[in-house]
Amino acid sequence: MKIFVGLGNPTPEYAATKHNVGFMLADLLKNELSADIWREKFNALVAEGFFNSEKILIVKPQTFMNLSGEAVAPIVNFYKIDVENLIVAHDDMDLPLGMIRLRPKGSGGGHHGIESIIQHIGTQNFPRIRIGVGRPPQNWSVNSHVLSPFTQDDAKIISETLKNLVPAVLCIFSEGIDNAMNKFNPKRKKSD
Repeated sequence: MKIFVGLGNPTPEYAATKHNVGFMLADLLKNELSADIWREKFNALVAEGFFNSEKILIVKPQTFMNLSGEAVAPIVNFYKIDVENLIVAHDDMDLPLGMIRLRPKGSGGGHHGIESIIQHIGTQNFPRIRIGVGRPPQNWSVNSHVLSPFTQDDAKIISETLKNLVPAVLCIFSEGIDNAMNKFNPKRKKSD
């Protein structure tokens, strides 16, 4: 069994914001897998689907971003899954808009949702999908940036990015994070 967690903030006013790209990806994945309806469990919305006859739980924590671990840890503990079968998708300001980076593990890197999950499950050894939302414009705070909606042009870029990420998530499910990284991470240009 795999658990896919898309991070975001509940309530409609945050639905289209940069902080909610994890929720957006979770919605696309739910459709792709024809998963059942969202059910409220463990302080989260949870949908069950199958991929290659393996059960996949798609999770959208309803705790607000900074407390994501309060929803994720009880799910991981209840289903007794190994943390390498927990895949977390989140926004990342350190990546340019629309760039993605798959990672097998790592620190929270200043992302409070990831830091909360690490704190609550007691390890940082779980795969994640980082989705670039770019840096805040000059004179903008980090909060103003991540809690603001995308411009029309940026929304098109993110929509395309998320559509292209669905096969990457399915690859993580079927082939593991290392193979998915080789196939889907942007290739680094060799410096002269």
